[in-house]
Amino acid sequence: MKVNESPLIRQLVEAFQCLPGVGPKSAQRMSYHLLERDREGGRRIVEALAEAIEKVGRCGRCRTLSEAEVCAICSDPGRDPAQLCILETPADVLAVEQTTSYKGLYFVLMGHLSPLDGITPEDIGLDLLARRFAAGGVREVIIATNPTVEGEATAHYIAEMAREHAIKPSRIAFGVPFGGELEYLDSGTLSHAILGRREL
Repeated sequence: MKVNESPLIRQLVEAFQCLPGVGPKSAQRMSYHLLERDREGGRRIVEALAEAIEKVGRCGRCRTLSEAEVCAICSDPGRDPAQLCILETPADVLAVEQTTSYKGLYFVLMGHLSPLDGITPEDIGLDLLARRFAAGGVREVIIATNPTVEGEATAHYIAEMAREHAIKPSRIAFGVPFGGELEYLDSGTLSHAILGRREL
């Protein structure tokens, strides 16, 4: 610790570094900004964070973040319960919802399979998903895990689970962005785009 540095400021800077993408310099800038220019903003952050940590849990059906026992999407009678989209995080749910093109329900894994890190099917709720499949009513599972090695392994595992319950598994397509040019794409992205092609 620097000689003239306040222990409380150092503690604040270190606390900000728990956020993804925030290194020492960014954490220091945020800390000094709040202390020098916006103490009221700092108080609002503290209050909002404390309330969210206290009151936000997981939906009992889809496992996304929710203040209610069952989230607004799961309790919406206008959603199609026969379609279930499997995602890795609550942020992914928000991303899909913003497209306004999906009207089914969700199941949030809160991660992906990773045997090397000791993350098992039970750790990401696949035992709960199997029970949901067994209960009936789901006709199609749209697997939207990330296009990483772990995401692909998780997708394959879920697809096999779905087939065991006579549920049609599908995988979202990855690849060429709208307006993109093929010459600028990497080979992995282009390969996914070709493999994820659909009939016109």
